[in-house]
Amino acid sequence: MKIALIGYGKMGMAIEKIAIERGHEIVLKISIDNIADNSIENIQKADVAIEFTGPESAFENLKRCIDAGVPVVSGSTGWLAKYEEIKSYCLAHDGALLYASNFSIGVNIFFALNKRLAELMAPHSNYNVHMKEIHHTQKKDAPSGTAITLAEQILACRPQKEKWVNAATTTPSELAIISERIDPAPGTHVITYTSAIDDIEIIHTAHNRQGFASGAVLAAEFLHNKKGVYSMSDVLGI
Repeated sequence: MKIALIGYGKMGMAIEKIAIERGHEIVLKISIDNIADNSIENIQKADVAIEFTGPESAFENLKRCIDAGVPVVSGSTGWLAKYEEIKSYCLAHDGALLYASNFSIGVNIFFALNKRLAELMAPHSNYNVHMKEIHHTQKKDAPSGTAITLAEQILACRPQKEKWVNAATTTPSELAIISERIDPAPGTHVITYTSAIDDIEIIHTAHNRQGFASGAVLAAEFLHNKKGVYSMSDVLGI
């Protein structure tokens, strides 16, 4: 499979290594140093694109891949206010898109655990829930896309919580997400339910970027030759 890497930072390099190990070919690498090469013509040399950039460029990158007729896997965060728009654009143009806030197989299992725990805790209003996420200091967005996904799963099951806030809070209707930036942490997410009687806590800690990169390549293999909009739940069958 021929892959275009749109975003060739640390994650792009990790994806490249795993993709080559799995027998794929990298035909395009876009970084800040060669933005002019990020063209429809060049993207069309690939069977699938993997996009890991920033919130300021992700939407246009995805649109460009769809216009090129190339399935695109995206892990960029901080741009999701436009997700429904790009989803509609993809479907209207018979494209293929797979977005995930986190491609790690472990994290996606953690998503399933978080959702189930939130469902189990829904009747028990005596437990307050809060979150913490830790990432390296180069991470641009706070809270992380993974933390937002986890928070939205909780909000969907807990009507007394109306929104998440990226701060400590004592307001009952707010779900607190505390963001810490510490090197060299690749990513830790903690969900804690607290009551006067006991605490319940689930934690996921990444040790390196390999899990994210492996999942992104797995997603690209899944999306190859498909049409439509997908998620990692489709890839993993969970």
